[in-house]
Amino acid sequence: MNEAEDAEGPARLQACLTRWHLTARGAPWCTGSGWLQAVWRNGEPAMLKVALVPEERRGGQLMVWWRGRGAARVLAHDADAILLEHATGRRSLPCMARNGQDDAASRIICDVAARLHAPQSRPRPDLVPLSAWFASLAQAAGTRGGVFREAGAVAADLLGAQQDTVVLHGDLHHGNVLDAGTRGWLAIDPKGLIGERGFDFANILCNPDHDLATSPGRLNRQVAVIAEAAGLDRRRLHAWVAAWAGLSAAWHLEDDTGPDTALAVAGLALAALRTG
Repeated sequence: MNEAEDAEGPARLQACLTRWHLTARGAPWCTGSGWLQAVWRNGEPAMLKVALVPEERRGGQLMVWWRGRGAARVLAHDADAILLEHATGRRSLPCMARNGQDDAASRIICDVAARLHAPQSRPRPDLVPLSAWFASLAQAAGTRGGVFREAGAVAADLLGAQQDTVVLHGDLHHGNVLDAGTRGWLAIDPKGLIGERGFDFANILCNPDHDLATSPGRLNRQVAVIAEAAGLDRRRLHAWVAAWAGLSAAWHLEDDTGPDTALAVAGLALAALRTG
């Protein structure tokens, strides 16, 4: 983020506070891709987001398009800002998964995904083709080999023969599905992709943390749970897990962050494909 964006973000937040008659709840913060501000709107909690990058703007447009079906409801929006209902329920999918309710957490995410993937008659916003999303894995496969090459080959096969194409969240996992009380569980922070439905379930297997994602037998059990709940082929879901985890590892290397969890899950999924 450059100095102009650093100064512009808070100014845009303030403009939205004024225009939409909002009251700040604490200080704003920046994620690198956008500015966020917890607010009150007519006495109810809400979340204000100002996008700084195209990915965030695209995600905001998709949140508008969903109209609260499986996702947090957009209360107001403009070109780069959205005001979202704030999910304030006390339940947590990461906590559920870590405390003996891993199967239930996966099924909840599958239920949310079904609502997000449901067809709508309205024209959809501009979305990124899933194949374009995998450029970093293709590059890593060519330069690093090993797991990256194997995961890249799996991804190429999947992307070349996609099935059941839908609007995708793109980053659906435990931390991006929140408890909204009487509104149920709702997704936030989509990437705005279009491609095979099965892709959206792969990141569940890399979450909510390294210890659980790599625990013995967990991957195969959750693949079975998710495949049943979402109506997916188990082997093809294993393939999407390998592809997604390889891509995630490639991104971690680009960002100079730890790829250990993603590489471990990719290895487990590739092993399952070899023996399956």
